Amino acid sequence: MRDAVIVDAVRTPIGKRGGALSGVHAADLSAEVLEALVERTGVDPATVDDVVWGCVSQVGDQSSNIGRFAVLAAGWPEHVPGVTINRACGSSQQALDFAAQAVMAGQYDLVVAGGVETMSRVPLGAARETGMPYGPKVLERYDHVAFDQGVGAELIAQRWGFSRAQLDDYAAASHARAAAAIDEGVFDDHVVPVDVEGTKFAVDEGLRRGTSVESLARLKPSFLEDGVIHAGNASQISDGAAALLVTTSERARELGLTPIARYYGGAVSGADPILMLTGPIPATEKLLRRSGVGIDEIGVFEVNEAFAPVPLAWLAETGADPARVNPLGGAIAVGHPLGASGAILMTRLLARMRREGLRFGLQTMCEGGGTANATLVELLTA
Repeated sequence: MRDAVIVDAVRTPIGKRGGALSGVHAADLSAEVLEALVERTGVDPATVDDVVWGCVSQVGDQSSNIGRFAVLAAGWPEHVPGVTINRACGSSQQALDFAAQAVMAGQYDLVVAGGVETMSRVPLGAARETGMPYGPKVLERYDHVAFDQGVGAELIAQRWGFSRAQLDDYAAASHARAAAAIDEGVFDDHVVPVDVEGTKFAVDEGLRRGTSVESLARLKPSFLEDGVIHAGNASQISDGAAALLVTTSERARELGLTPIARYYGGAVSGADPILMLTGPIPATEKLLRRSGVGIDEIGVFEVNEAFAPVPLAWLAETGADPARVNPLGGAIAVGHPLGASGAILMTRLLARMRREGLRFGLQTMCEGGGTANATLVELLTA
């Protein structure tokens, strides 16, 4: 049976809302990571079977199949196709799953998976301005309750009994871990600097050094008047792109490439669309059951920090070692450019695995509408 391996993984630095990347079109930002893959691997882009590209808000700058126009912006041959997919926040993680599955099935030999989101230019919820999301039958089924992720995070905090102090402590730790990772150069090998008006932008922009429980305590709740979720313990609105090159072990050898990791398995699951953000729990359970790998065998986890209660509830239900979860910080500290975040998490996961020589790594992502992806990879190079 054919396998699927990741031979390279790159990302842009993550820009904060209105920050360094806010003037860059999504197609051009995508081109930055596509061009970097070619430069780093020496692969002829003409041999790429497809570019599978995640993007959530597919309107305005990000409309008209942004995956296809990313290919053209990168200067790749016109015969190379591109497709854009949307599984909410897990879009580029799903892009990787689809790419790996197509390679394993023999439909593709060489494929790029990744994604982009420029939330400064295409605000979250922009698509709602032109129509009616969800539809009348869904709204009737759920008694016209608003599908609000922030309220979902509040409900999770209530169900699992997380206090604001616990959530803020987690958020402060995310900043501290991200700062340590940046200072140690953990991201240097896979971050592609972006030229912005003659200046190379190379470091995640959202980090707030010195963030503490005390400083976060001054922030007002964002969704409920007496709530515990606020801007400081939620993910940041951001801009960014990331890409991974996927092929088979055999094809990698033919190209003179050394794979980083083998795609070991993926799973997707649905959950309560009102709570919305608990999907990583059943998705992880499903993936581990299918793969036959125990949670204690996994050396590092990336659980997207959409809101602080998400990884905390996941930890409470899975029994994973907290020290192995998001050791490099997460979206609370550096941002969550929706369509790019799944691929970004994979670059971070691979960086940690290579640095520590960890055999297995697992990432999982909560998604709007109550779905979630979980992906397991196995290290092939130290």
